[in-house]
Amino acid sequence: MKTDIEIANQVALDPITEIAAQLNLSAEQIDLYGKYKAKVTLSTIASLQKKDHIGKLILVTAINPTPAGEGKSTVSVGLADAFHRLGEKTCLALREPSLGPVMGIKGGATGGGYSQVVPMDDINLHFTGDIHAITTANNALSALIDNHLQQGNALNLDPRRIIWKRVLDLNDRALRHVVVGLGGPVHGMPREDGFDITVASEIMAILCLATSLKDLKERLKKIVIGYTYDNLPVTVGDLKVEGALTLLLRDALAPNLVQTLEHTPAFIHGGPFANIAHGCNSVMATNTALRLADYVITEAGFGADLGGEKFLDIVSQHLIAQPSAVVIVATTRALKFNAHVPKEQLSKENVQAIQEGFANLAKHIDTMKHFKVPVVVAINRFSTDTDKEIQTIIDLCQQQDVVAIDTTVWENGGAGGLKLAQAVQKCCQQINDFTPIYKNEDDLLVKIEKIVQQVYGGRRVLLEQKAQQQLILFKKLGWDQLPVCMAKTQYSLSDDATKLGRPCDFDITIREFIPKLGAGFIVALTSNVMTMPGLPKEPAALNMDVDENGMARGLF
Repeated sequence: MKTDIEIANQVALDPITEIAAQLNLSAEQIDLYGKYKAKVTLSTIASLQKKDHIGKLILVTAINPTPAGEGKSTVSVGLADAFHRLGEKTCLALREPSLGPVMGIKGGATGGGYSQVVPMDDINLHFTGDIHAITTANNALSALIDNHLQQGNALNLDPRRIIWKRVLDLNDRALRHVVVGLGGPVHGMPREDGFDITVASEIMAILCLATSLKDLKERLKKIVIGYTYDNLPVTVGDLKVEGALTLLLRDALAPNLVQTLEHTPAFIHGGPFANIAHGCNSVMATNTALRLADYVITEAGFGADLGGEKFLDIVSQHLIAQPSAVVIVATTRALKFNAHVPKEQLSKENVQAIQEGFANLAKHIDTMKHFKVPVVVAINRFSTDTDKEIQTIIDLCQQQDVVAIDTTVWENGGAGGLKLAQAVQKCCQQINDFTPIYKNEDDLLVKIEKIVQQVYGGRRVLLEQKAQQQLILFKKLGWDQLPVCMAKTQYSLSDDATKLGRPCDFDITIREFIPKLGAGFIVALTSNVMTMPGLPKEPAALNMDVDENGMARGLF
């Protein structure tokens, strides 16, 4: 059996100018990054805003996954290729992979099998440098903050209350808590600091939610970096460095254009994690795709309780179209996993476990119905799945008044997603009464309670002492009117990764809030969720290599 990278390397790619032409973009409207990658120019994006055409938006999400993931990207790519095969003008809009999971537990993050975006190795590694630019801008701000302290601290910034962290686009648990400024007076003021992974940073969120270069600068200006000795917020605007940060991010703001193995146009831009950030690709990429194509397939990270909820409650506010349909990706192994079947037994037929684990999928179906958007379930078939197991899922979904489609895009590319595409097309024709779970004017705690009760199926929200104190301060500052971005485990509907399936009568504990005014939301950190992941015992990096011809090996 060929690996993903072997399949990707054997496909002849079309010049990116030909892919752009499918979207009626000329060579002058894109900036080339070699033969097979490009960015749509910001001036072109501005001119597209005059177009009246807006395509149909399809959101792909999933049930709570196994550690290896359930193939949302694979299904998203295959669904786009299926629409393309049906003769529809189609475009993908997906997130950029982070080097953290690429070299950690998952390996490559560009789909799989015959349902991939390419050039696979470029996209998984350095791509067009967007994430590096975000890392640089973030750490430039950290350097400017410490320099401000060193040079007299005119803003009266309390070193103990600096909340801005440095970042790195790798999983590195040793950097979660550090001390900087050691070595004497000429080396800076000693203080506690820490690193987040780049894709959890506020600058990543800002880049993905900004609608223009001007909007980017205004958002950067609002970033809260810490508090004064009088407990008043200090922002990037107070430091007067928003211009420098915008300059570093200027090129990264433009969406990246690539293609699938079947030459469907694909925007790959931005990559916030869904368990600790909002989990969706950039607003600029999605809006651009909606103006250029009739069907746009996008993806929200992890399950419908994380990226799905955040897309619908946060990101949708900035889009020119709301989702016409939601696709929930399910697998037999994830259903078995949610029935507490050990990982080494997930490939064995177990209809009873699927019936038990279906409670998890049923909850996500119910959640999407809360948003009043038509739902289709895509069963991402693996080679070890049996017809009996697949039929069990189809029958159980039918009892929920939802169509479930057996999908084989990993093995067959777009051809394996034709039935799914046809089912999604029917959903897109239904009346759509999209309604977010909460209103922005709701109290911050009310927003969280609605998410916990309606999305997670939980009972109460418990606030630790620090979170209680922050809630009082945030209300005083008027920040409680912002949307909320929940940071919790992806493996459970609760904040306890061991509570699989559909737990009930559980509470969600908020230990801390992080104001992200530039992004326009408040992050709520639950339980022991980490904003800097660690590597597993045997990281995917152990299998990676490059041959004497420069060809990548082991990306997956």
